[in-house]
Amino acid sequence: MKQKYGQKISWADLYMLAGNVALENAGFRTFGFGAGREDVWEPDLDVDWGDEKEWLAHRHPESGETGHRRHRNGSDLCQPGRSNASGEPLSAAAAIRATFGNMAMDDEEIVALIAGGHTLGKTHGAAETSHVGAEPEAAPLEAQGLGWHSSYGSGAGADAITSGLEVVWTQTPTQWSNYFFENLFKYEWVQTRSPAGAIQFEAKDAPEIIPDPFNPEKKRKPTMLVTDLTLRFDPEFEKISRRFLNDPQAFNEAFARAWFKLTHRDMGPKSRYLGPEVPKEDLIWQDPLPAATHQPSAEDIASLKSAIAGAGLSVSELVSVAGVRLHLPRWR
Repeated sequence: MKQKYGQKISWADLYMLAGNVALENAGFRTFGFGAGREDVWEPDLDVDWGDEKEWLAHRHPESGETGHRRHRNGSDLCQPGRSNASGEPLSAAAAIRATFGNMAMDDEEIVALIAGGHTLGKTHGAAETSHVGAEPEAAPLEAQGLGWHSSYGSGAGADAITSGLEVVWTQTPTQWSNYFFENLFKYEWVQTRSPAGAIQFEAKDAPEIIPDPFNPEKKRKPTMLVTDLTLRFDPEFEKISRRFLNDPQAFNEAFARAWFKLTHRDMGPKSRYLGPEVPKEDLIWQDPLPAATHQPSAEDIASLKSAIAGAGLSVSELVSVAGVRLHLPRWR
């Protein structure tokens, strides 16, 4: 796709579009898609990480030590293998809410995103994570750009190791369904460990109904993450999860909207969205502004020009501001 369209589509848009297309290929109807993301080739210099200095250091957002609620630097989503090493689903609720709260997600959106994301696919924990090499930035020069090197087997497919968890949630991991909630409430769950030693859960006394991703002759028992069980045992999450269990269409609608929010919330005003699939509906998290009811008067324009001229900005600063202005809503 990138070779075909080149600069007509950014890598950022292509990645997000691929996610939407994957959902649609699985039989899910998405809420829409807006292009307009720019590729950034250098690290952000204006991110306020707080006073934390060590990457992925353990933090305690409930302690009140800092106003930054990110559970750990580097963790944009909950890491179920680390967020609660004791394997207690209720204890994971605070980390889940803190992490998703940073993205302005409420409880319904949290349940929808976790369940929707875990309706498809699997995790990867074929063996001990010690087989996995350094992250790409710390890898040897000859390995730059090739991902995480793994010494376990082929390092891919049945030998893949990422989180160290080995979970397949549903009977149809490549097709959209309501099996996640059906399995979550149908079975009781016993704590076990993945081949990598990570805590996860297996359905008690359940038949082997989950297809093995790599061997069509084999089946597995249903498995879940600690954070999946939080959706059943946390009182507020449980109410939402049971509603989605009994009303799959409500789940589909909630996930479609939450997924759109997750993938578009940092794009700025809706006027920046590009393409034919942009939803017409204005959403509150887009901070919609009412349309202007009049054109600026000559006096308004003269006043603005005078203020700009007296601001003491250099030519380069004025050009930078003008460039940003091109992306902002215009008078209608």
